[in-house]
Amino acid sequence: MSKTIEISESHTHETVPTSFITVKSTKFAYRAFGKNSGVPIVFLQHFTGTLDNWDPALTNALAQRHPVILFDNKGVGSSDGTTPESVDEMANDAIDFIYALGFEKVDLLGFSLGGLIAQNLAERYPELIRKLILAGTGPKGSEGLTELLQVINAGMVDGPAKALRNLFFTKTTSGRSAGEQFLQRLQSRKADRDIPASEATVNAQAKAIITYGYEKDASYQQLLNIEQPVLIVNGTEDLIVPSINSFILSKHLINSKLILWSDAGHGGLFQNHQDFVDEVEDLLTAG
Repeated sequence: MSKTIEISESHTHETVPTSFITVKSTKFAYRAFGKNSGVPIVFLQHFTGTLDNWDPALTNALAQRHPVILFDNKGVGSSDGTTPESVDEMANDAIDFIYALGFEKVDLLGFSLGGLIAQNLAERYPELIRKLILAGTGPKGSEGLTELLQVINAGMVDGPAKALRNLFFTKTTSGRSAGEQFLQRLQSRKADRDIPASEATVNAQAKAIITYGYEKDASYQQLLNIEQPVLIVNGTEDLIVPSINSFILSKHLINSKLILWSDAGHGGLFQNHQDFVDEVEDLLTAG
């Protein structure tokens, strides 16, 4: 099976054009750049996030050695369709897109909601999913997910423009500084920016996450079924998916490594982007 999309080696996060691929009558928006060979890293995005919510400090660094593929799942941003109200359905749409890429193997980087989807795919498609990076996420029944709306509302205290800073970073001096730098990096792409998530998408994703929080997998069978190498990262002060969930992942994923950064929250991978990239490289280049 040969790849069916082009990977642009001449572009960066800031300059790569948005492309589209139609799968089962749904037009998915994506951006593909980096190395034109090797196993691609498919990025699975967080609640309300679009193509423009990925930090170029991560994507550009990883693109130096790997194909990087960012995409909007069904109904999100510039992609067509209606956003599903369950993680299982979101995973079904994601796998449709991934298979359409035409690669024999892919690695997944799932952040927050994207991490829920990544676990689903890693369990169901071990022949396709080679390695897994889970950031700021947790297993079925994760502690804190059912309080998502209360946490989001609290994060809006300074207005929508500062919501990601408040929700992803700590309130310390270093945390606030890292949050402001992150917000600035998100604006580094000037042209061909994505469409913000619609109210319908936000509502559907919130329902999916909260429902996932109520789901029970008492024996953690989904995690035990995942045999691929996994890197788990988070901050110690995650407000959205409390950090204890990362420990639970590491306890039941049989081939995993856990990293928790102090004075960091849900966006620990952005605050500690160089360390995160180094750890991802270690995972992806290991035998």
